[in-house]
Amino acid sequence: MTAHPIGSTAQTHVTAMTAREFNEATDAVVGNIERVIEGKTAIVRLALSVLLAEGHLLIEDVPGVGKTKLAKAMATSIDCSVRRIQFTPDLLPSDVTGVSIFNQDSHEFAFKPGAVFANIVVGDEINRASPKTQSALLECMEERQVTVDGETYRLQTPFMVIATQNPIEMEGTYPLPEAQRDRFTARVAIGYPDAKAELAMLDVHGASDPLDGLGAVVDAHTVARMIQTVRGIHVSEAIKQYAVALVTATRQAPDLRLGASPRAALQLLRTARAVAAFEHRDFVLPDDIQHLAVPVLAHRVIPTSDAQLARRTTDAIIADVVRRLPVNAEPGR
Repeated sequence: MTAHPIGSTAQTHVTAMTAREFNEATDAVVGNIERVIEGKTAIVRLALSVLLAEGHLLIEDVPGVGKTKLAKAMATSIDCSVRRIQFTPDLLPSDVTGVSIFNQDSHEFAFKPGAVFANIVVGDEINRASPKTQSALLECMEERQVTVDGETYRLQTPFMVIATQNPIEMEGTYPLPEAQRDRFTARVAIGYPDAKAELAMLDVHGASDPLDGLGAVVDAHTVARMIQTVRGIHVSEAIKQYAVALVTATRQAPDLRLGASPRAALQLLRTARAVAAFEHRDFVLPDDIQHLAVPVLAHRVIPTSDAQLARRTTDAIIADVVRRLPVNAEPGR
């Protein structure tokens, strides 16, 4: 089976940035997004960290807090290909991945790429699509490729899926299966703004949509260099052991019937590298792991029936696991 590149392929001869270049690029992107999302610097930085960790982001929150605006502002801030998918019950898998169409002139089948062939794919209300359509993203998100009619097509680099969903509206929705949720590097909730930020939002958003005047501040090649810089952040053996011990502890937690996967440990470390780079460090600290534990792990685990009856959230359970686990803990202990 041959892999065919579609659109722009992986960047060649990508060099890492200097600390100054990296800081200037990240500050530019964060500042640009904050022109649209007021008072949510920590969320914006985490979203960008997921991109630089070569992961995918799930934004889960109540209606009207800016889930789609955050996704679109982040996509607009980067001068690269962006596609938006509005997930609906009648959306087909071929609308996402693409389809082979018979060309009557050449008497051959030609592949027509779907919406997933872009650097950044914004999936709005992902849980409104059927499980069959949701599963079309599984291969894309993990292997960065699409297989249609026995042919494999490579996706562009960088590649990121930013999906939104409403956690409280159950009518006409299909909950994401565990395999799908596990492919999202992190889940974030934007939350309501404070009074000052909401007043500022009324002034800025009242007359016009700030997205209309938003432009790109970095390009795809710059993002590739930023990713290369993050890859070079040092992770000590002790930090690796702590990350594995944390993931192992979720599998042994009495309030969880399904703990975090090995993929979770890998993505936890990748995102920790990006967070360390944001903090102007070239090494990862235990604080980075602890800070990321809830957004990276909580959406991957399943609570027991007793925990659900007690109304314990997975966020609270993961926070308890982090609090009880010693920093010098070894895997399996």
